[in-house]
Amino acid sequence: MTPLFSRFMLLGCVLLASACSIDKTAYNGLSEEVVLQNAQGLRAATDGNYTFLKDSDYTRNLFIMNEYPGDNLTLSGTTTDPLFLTYTYRHTSDQGNALQIYRKGYQVIVGCNKVIGAIKEGTSKELDQLLGENLFLRAMVHFDLVRLFGRPYNQSPETNMGIIIKTDTKADDDASRATVKDVYTFVVNDLVKSAKLMTSVRTNSYASAASANALLSRISLYMNDNANAINYANMVIADGRYTLATSTQVPDFYTIENEQNREIILAIKHTLKDDRGFNAIGSMYYTSPGGVGWGEVYASQAYQDLVNKYPNDQRRVFLVRKLTAQGAQEKRNGIDKVYITKFSNQGGIPTLSSPVLLRLSEMYLNRAEAYAKTGETAKAIDDVNLIRKRAGLSGTDLYSTTDLKGLSSVLDVVLQERRLELAFEGHRPYDLYRNNRSLVRNYPGYHNTATGQQTVTPDDKQLVHLIPEAEITINRNLKQNPL
Repeated sequence: MTPLFSRFMLLGCVLLASACSIDKTAYNGLSEEVVLQNAQGLRAATDGNYTFLKDSDYTRNLFIMNEYPGDNLTLSGTTTDPLFLTYTYRHTSDQGNALQIYRKGYQVIVGCNKVIGAIKEGTSKELDQLLGENLFLRAMVHFDLVRLFGRPYNQSPETNMGIIIKTDTKADDDASRATVKDVYTFVVNDLVKSAKLMTSVRTNSYASAASANALLSRISLYMNDNANAINYANMVIADGRYTLATSTQVPDFYTIENEQNREIILAIKHTLKDDRGFNAIGSMYYTSPGGVGWGEVYASQAYQDLVNKYPNDQRRVFLVRKLTAQGAQEKRNGIDKVYITKFSNQGGIPTLSSPVLLRLSEMYLNRAEAYAKTGETAKAIDDVNLIRKRAGLSGTDLYSTTDLKGLSSVLDVVLQERRLELAFEGHRPYDLYRNNRSLVRNYPGYHNTATGQQTVTPDDKQLVHLIPEAEITINRNLKQNPL
């Protein structure tokens, strides 16, 4: 197969960017050296790097590989799609989605490195902005990949293998994997620098200082650096550009274009021309009345029970029961069809959405988790209640330090609210494993063992995906995860 880095040419970025760039000056046919000599070419190359993220090899796989190992959804049957291996924790070294996201991720990274290497910091505000955006994208993709292929940070990060840290543009097939700790350190350094460089105000389809700080808050939480998780969340909250949706806005949160939504910090913007149809993220979650979408992955019974506990919770709207003409619950292989619509119906298109990467709700919940872990329980409860009010809950539906509604600790309260609010957005497995908790699937689905239940402990070898064998074949120094 094609070696990992040999395909990563900047001109591909430019060609992709030319269709959506405001400036229509053609760059097709120009050499890399010419393209990278001026701001116009560097912007086109940067737009190309954003465009790579839209590719289903990256975005669809990212959300599937982050969410499907959790307990918010249930798979209603077997499938030849490698998502089945992700969902069931049966990872293989020739797994298609792992190879796709691995190669596409490094394609983005090398594209960013070409721009980063062409800009001298401090030349101009415009070029500093571009430098910051590419540093952010490079950091984000490294973080995405280390979460998928490296053990959780709380498990011996100094010795566990992470991923290759790529800072050059060479077709170097002999690089070794850095430790998880070194990858996280690299990512944090890139993000801190990017936040200082990005001073222009752009839409939430582009990286910004706020998106860098938001990602730093998330990463700090993963590293158990609670002080910085709070600090970076505070910086985003105080930014002023972002506002929590109201309870009346929640039902339409994912159907409007991301740039019209003031809660979203960063999203991968999709327009009609970007619709992936049956290959979209939402296609597995939903089948429209017109028959568009596979609709084979449903909300788990456990999640349904949780969100339906409070009738006024507006987040219930994202679950849609599929009924027969007679009003009975439709089933597939004995499992209730309960569709998930967080990735559907943007502009009325069943398979169109602009996947949200960072939003303000997460910042309050990051802060709440860090508060809970540092003993500031009243502050944690306040942040959780703010998110519950956003969802339309009030009065006795809110928590207090003396009323945890049957939960054992304030941390349990926070983690449950994270599950409710961030469901299907790729957070749940990481929330469990970074807190040394097991995944328990005790509901119907094709994960079931002979006992009807699946439990995955935080030290399970299959917690992470295997490095693609196709890459190991061409890189003698690329070591596999323990089998």
